[in-house]
Amino acid sequence: MGVFMKRFVSFSLVFCLCLILLSSCAAVKKYDKYTMSFFGTFDTVITIQGFAQSKETFDKVTSEAEASFREYHRMFDNYHSYEGINNVYVLNHSDEKRPLTVPKPLFNIIKYSKEIYPLVSGQFNIALGSVINLWHDARAEAELDATKAYLPDIEKLSRANAHTNIDDIVLDEANLTVNITDPDLKINLGAIAKGYATELVAQEMLKSDMTSFFINAGGNIRLGDAPMDGRKNWGVSIQDPDGAILSSANTDLMEVLFLHNVSVVTSGDYQRYFIYQGKRYHHILSPETLMPTDFMRSVTIITEDSGYADLLSTAVFLVPYEEGKALVDSLTGVEAVWILNDRRVMMTEGIKNTARSLGATNPAE
Repeated sequence: MGVFMKRFVSFSLVFCLCLILLSSCAAVKKYDKYTMSFFGTFDTVITIQGFAQSKETFDKVTSEAEASFREYHRMFDNYHSYEGINNVYVLNHSDEKRPLTVPKPLFNIIKYSKEIYPLVSGQFNIALGSVINLWHDARAEAELDATKAYLPDIEKLSRANAHTNIDDIVLDEANLTVNITDPDLKINLGAIAKGYATELVAQEMLKSDMTSFFINAGGNIRLGDAPMDGRKNWGVSIQDPDGAILSSANTDLMEVLFLHNVSVVTSGDYQRYFIYQGKRYHHILSPETLMPTDFMRSVTIITEDSGYADLLSTAVFLVPYEEGKALVDSLTGVEAVWILNDRRVMMTEGIKNTARSLGATNPAE
């Protein structure tokens, strides 16, 4: 081959390589950040933020997510019935012959709740509905007129507590039926429903065309893949329990964690509560005392599954810090952050490397 041909071939190879590189650069996907919110499910505002290649992709994925949230809300609702569905309300109030066939997601959440009950020593009990209803009525009355605030009668609470045996919820997986053998037992999924539904939606989104997302379901956070703007993680804030009272700009946060592909769920005394004779009574009840606890201001659970995080945050909130920490330390893939009554922030070792207060940052890739 002559010198000219060698140079021509070399030039051609370089030219082709440049074309390939330019083509690769042109093919690099561009992602933009979008946000949407909706209300009407699980008694909260749900916000979804995500990075998508187009607004059309974002709208399609979030429209399907919203529809799923609404479907799960109808299934897990224990205060309203809906045409054509045997939901929690129907299970609790139906005069029809039992057992009742229920949708598979409802069957699965009840089954899961029964299976997890021994792990948390009964601190999470979906059969506590009759007790919860008495406290719900008291809180609703106080919200309507604070001067009429009252505490549920302890004798009524004790009588209701006689009907909270989770073994009286009998399941038939082959036929997807639920049979409540104690007619006075009432199921309440409030300590798990929102997180469980959020996880189901997140799993749908992780299979979609938008896997980089941040779901905030009223404080129940589910993170997808890392943000597509160069950051390695999403930043998740842990609220100051007194923030609603004392907050000014950027002062109502106690901590920021940098994370992705995980759930962050908080239980605390500062959202649903009422005041009676100068004392705050929140909505999280101890199955042992039938009263709200006052061991801490909040606990945040960090683990992959949002339903698991939701129920664990309730169970850990209901016990003293030392007992809760021992439980969390015994579990695989679970971390926690506590805000104690004296406003000290405590956390498990495995989450410290993500905490901003301990030096963690969120650099670009």
